[in-house]
Amino acid sequence: MAEEKKKGTMTVSEAGRKGGETVRNARGREFYEEIGKKGGETVKAERGSAFYEQIGKKGGDRVKAERGTAFYEQIGKKGGEAVKAERGTPFYEEIGRKGGQKVRELIAEGKRAALPPVPPVPEEPTKE
Repeated sequence: MAEEKKKGTMTVSEAGRKGGETVRNARGREFYEEIGKKGGETVKAERGSAFYEQIGKKGGDRVKAERGTAFYEQIGKKGGEAVKAERGTPFYEEIGRKGGQKVRELIAEGKRAALPPVPPVPEEPTKE
């Protein structure tokens, strides 16, 4: 009797992990990608994009409270270095040029909008 295995010795988390591994082995990564996408689309349809903004802000505020603003500086620098290593400095030159061009366009658009409208030129009557 001492060798008899007790029922219920597996915790809920152990059972979940075991079941997840079984599904992963049987169906593969694509299965999880598919059901995750379906779930995300359902949540988006039910709650809208404002929900994602709200939970993103909550998460960001919590990380900021736990790790401080220096954390964001570190990960920003790390990300910038990774992009620089992958794409090189010409990438930054290109996006800087595009950004400057967009700013010039927006300024010109704002100036045009601030000008009074030009009255239409009257047409001369045609002689037939």
